[in-house]
Amino acid sequence: MKTLIVVSHPNLTHSVVNKRWIEELKKYPDLYTVHDLYQAYPDGVIDVAKEQALVEQHGNLILQFPLYWFNCPPRLKQWLDEVFLYGWAYGSTSGYKLKSHKIALAVSAGISQEDFVEGGQYNGSLQQILQPFELTAKYVQADYAEPYLFYDAEFKLIPERVEASAKGYIEYLSTL
Repeated sequence: MKTLIVVSHPNLTHSVVNKRWIEELKKYPDLYTVHDLYQAYPDGVIDVAKEQALVEQHGNLILQFPLYWFNCPPRLKQWLDEVFLYGWAYGSTSGYKLKSHKIALAVSAGISQEDFVEGGQYNGSLQQILQPFELTAKYVQADYAEPYLFYDAEFKLIPERVEASAKGYIEYLSTL
């Protein structure tokens, strides 16, 4: 089955990393479906049934976004709140449509990796900051994979690093 890449970037036209990742993903339309939430829902009104059906038509689910105030952008949080519903994503007697699906994150951070260490500027790893996504995956009985991360997206944006990360992203996805 194809992998669904749910992209949430409030300003994709000004992005370098996420935009380049999407360009690379689109070279493989038989493997990946790229779904941009801000493009699909500019008014913020999400078609829940359509989104649930889209998720069900795919094997793996990747949530791709820039780190946004140490979390995901608001449209992705809204999407999770509205799509991962009781009776569909989880429940006491039904649900679990994501059971045994692979869920992973692809995250760009403007900050250096050195700032995301114990004793660093933010006193914890990016994986620790992203732990609520891992817990969400476990709650819906999905298989959480370690995230694909890009650091220094704001201050050390070297074209060669961006290009290597796009190729690395495809390699990462092929291992899921």
